Amino acid sequence: MGKWRNLIIIPGPASVDLGLRVAGHLNSRAVSVEFKRFPDGESYIRFTESIENEDVIIVQTTSPPQNENLVQLLLMADNAMNLGAKSITAVMPYFAYARQDRRFRPGEALSVRTIITALKACGVNGIITINAHNPSFLKGLDIPIRDLSAIPLLAEHFGSQGIENALSISLGKKGMTAASEADDVLRGGRDYIPTHRDVITGNVTLEEKQLPVKDRDVIIFDDIISSGGTMIKAIRTVKDQGARRVFIGVVHLLLIGDAVNRILGSGVDGMVGTDCMPNPFSIVSIAPLVAQTLRKT
Repeated sequence: MGKWRNLIIIPGPASVDLGLRVAGHLNSRAVSVEFKRFPDGESYIRFTESIENEDVIIVQTTSPPQNENLVQLLLMADNAMNLGAKSITAVMPYFAYARQDRRFRPGEALSVRTIITALKACGVNGIITINAHNPSFLKGLDIPIRDLSAIPLLAEHFGSQGIENALSISLGKKGMTAASEADDVLRGGRDYIPTHRDVITGNVTLEEKQLPVKDRDVIIFDDIISSGGTMIKAIRTVKDQGARRVFIGVVHLLLIGDAVNRILGSGVDGMVGTDCMPNPFSIVSIAPLVAQTLRKT
């Protein structure tokens, strides 16, 4: 992505607060975006200041409504390129379509490649994202991508709330990286609940496993919650095995439909997310993590 002396932060319509936080941590100028939505749903984008010959950082999550947020990001990137930006980095806290990173069935579109192609065509030179679904896949794409983890920030938050010696649990063996990162902070041990995903329906089932949770505080860490179905099963599993209290720390809280009420009704003792996408549970900010990465890049 190159080295910069001065960075111009452009907070996109979907991440205004986060973009301003990043600018504050970097002591950088933030260029506001004039935005409106036409009656037919199309987006209008205008930069309020010149960005010519500047190193530009566009902060825009592509969480739901992902199609609208993604189009806005493309409009901003292409506009920055046409207005003479020296370089363009897209900070995409939630990377839309990244979960379709391989062909599970013949003939499927590799959606993440399509998104990368579009971003590159619009002048994006580098991407920073948070807890991508499959970080290893991102290494083979045409744009340099830095995938950062917010799990330690979530763990630090729980620790600051006095939740000590908690067991860190992930969903699926592949998710043990999250449990390990959390345990490096909390020091209460780590484990995982085995899962199996149906490649056709996408439904996730939990496999039986006895966990060392009896009379202990447990925190389940995950990268994403959509409808909350899998997490609800995990909460009930841990509760049924005798956990004293169960909390969840999730990087991307999509919370589709009635997910909030369903999760809160499952017996969970607390739910914490990040400002990768704004919602009432976005307690932990990733701005320091993004700013630190930009300083070093």
